[in-house]
Amino acid sequence: MFTNIALRAVLKSSVGVLREGVAVKPRTCSSAFLTGPRGGCAAGSFAVPPPVRHYARVAKKTKTGPVSQLSDLTPTMLKMDYAAVPLAQTTDDVVKRLLSLELASHSEKLKLKKEQLVVKVQRDENDRSSVEVRVAILTARIRNYQEHLQKHHKDKANKRRMLMAIDRRKKLLKNLRLVNYDAFEKVCEQLGITYTFPPEYYRRATRRWLAKKAFCIKVFKEVQKQKEEQRLMKQSLASSDTEAAKTKAAETQ
Repeated sequence: MFTNIALRAVLKSSVGVLREGVAVKPRTCSSAFLTGPRGGCAAGSFAVPPPVRHYARVAKKTKTGPVSQLSDLTPTMLKMDYAAVPLAQTTDDVVKRLLSLELASHSEKLKLKKEQLVVKVQRDENDRSSVEVRVAILTARIRNYQEHLQKHHKDKANKRRMLMAIDRRKKLLKNLRLVNYDAFEKVCEQLGITYTFPPEYYRRATRRWLAKKAFCIKVFKEVQKQKEEQRLMKQSLASSDTEAAKTKAAETQ
């Protein structure tokens, strides 16, 4: 029993000497790990560096839309209702800014644009109802619809209005071309309109349609043949009647 106690004491003393001779380095976190969001590390754990996300991104391209028809209207221009008023030209800058297109709405700018197009094609100063003036007003309206639909392509109501206006303008140009070709050319040149003729009638040639067309042509030829036979028969009857009348007249003489 005493020997066991002595052996345990010797072993404990030897273990203490070994611990004093070997310097154990404490666990410390490296400086690379400390740069992350976690400043320190717990005992018995290792800090994981945060993932670095430096992906190459494509530069965003600025979308350049079509040039608006209202881009040539300068902000210093007066509104249509105040352009002919001489007092509006002599007012101070604040009032002139309120009366100019700088603070005007889109409808007021469109109204001025319609007036500019009407002046280009009208016959005289008092002309407000001719075909040329109506074409100019429809042209400004159609271009406004086109600019709106390029931004809001799902607006079906305005698309329908645009198509109706295009159809109405096409009818007016067609009538103007038949009545006065010089005025038609002037309107197309001044307003920048390209008049295109309607496409020819096209139908898909199916077997049923071809058979029906051949049958209709055959019936038409048979009807024309019968009409020709009836005409020849009437001519022969008429000639026979004239010959009989001539013979009767000769006999009576």
